[in-house]
Amino acid sequence: MTAKETIKVLIADDHAIVREGLKQILADTRDMVVAGAAENGNDAVKLVRSVDAHILLLDISMPDKNGIEVLKLIKKEAPGLAVLVLSMHREDQYAIRSLKAGAAGYLNKQSAPAELVDAIRQVASGRKYISPALAQELANQIGDDRNVPPHETLSDREYQTLIMIASGKTVSDIALELSLSVKTISMYRTRLLQKMKLRHNAELTHYAIKNHLVE
Repeated sequence: MTAKETIKVLIADDHAIVREGLKQILADTRDMVVAGAAENGNDAVKLVRSVDAHILLLDISMPDKNGIEVLKLIKKEAPGLAVLVLSMHREDQYAIRSLKAGAAGYLNKQSAPAELVDAIRQVASGRKYISPALAQELANQIGDDRNVPPHETLSDREYQTLIMIASGKTVSDIALELSLSVKTISMYRTRLLQKMKLRHNAELTHYAIKNHLVE
């Protein structure tokens, strides 16, 4: 896009208050305009298909689809669309996975509005946006592929299940929140325990706390 061109932004977030807050921030920014909004993953994919835009602000926690899955679908539909992932999760939980899945940047929802505006401008210009903390985390991983921690071997859904179990949620809770069957979540749990060589939820939770995956 040209330097003077208005940045067209799409918003995908299941919380109406967050969507309206983002719209207000962008409404107060001269070089940006909200071109559309979606409240779940399926609607986000449909929105990307129907509306021409430069940036998608994508929440990582969607009620119908995992944000990483939505991200991958959107990058197939519109590879030229820059996706800036917004999340309440700490960067060390989902940022690197988001970037590997095709995101142009990752920003915590608690960031200041000015940082969001800067991030949008940066990814609209074709660059990546990462915070100094994430840059340090990425630097620490360079050349360390031989020592990949067990949780890095999990699929996106397995990793999400790990985080939610370690946060104290039951399999039934997770199934309800993700709109999946208890059987499916149980399968993810079984697979992640096998991959990580853990026996039960207590060991899983201990691992997550020890590795700073949850508070």
